[in-house]
Amino acid sequence: MATQTQVMVDWRGGMGFESTAQSGTLIKMDASREHGGEDDGARPMELLLMSLAGCTGMDVISILRKKRQEVTGFQLKVDGVRSEEHPKVYTDITITYIVTGRNLDPEAVARSVELSVTKYCSVFATLRKTATMHTRYEIHEAV
Repeated sequence: MATQTQVMVDWRGGMGFESTAQSGTLIKMDASREHGGEDDGARPMELLLMSLAGCTGMDVISILRKKRQEVTGFQLKVDGVRSEEHPKVYTDITITYIVTGRNLDPEAVARSVELSVTKYCSVFATLRKTATMHTRYEIHEAV
């Protein structure tokens, strides 16, 4: 059975909007001052990259836990390049997974990333239809 998701978005004046997710989480969105906003929230295209990082990050950390990897820190850096022409979609996205832990197995990290981007992360699957997607990872030993 298909999963349905719904969000509600309310205009707050100017270029400001507040979005409420099914979970009850509230997110503010706004445009930059140069585009008529007040810089009082995330831009929608920033949220798209945040969604990508959250989706694949949850997958990778879950898989690493199942592989009994001792992760003590985890960051994702996402760099997106947009087209010059409207609608200015992302054309190139690079995700860097920065994993810190004790005695981490590089093969376990690589496989966790691979599973996320090829099987589990729906945001990745959606974005790869318009953008060239790149992944890389760094492993740091915990101090």
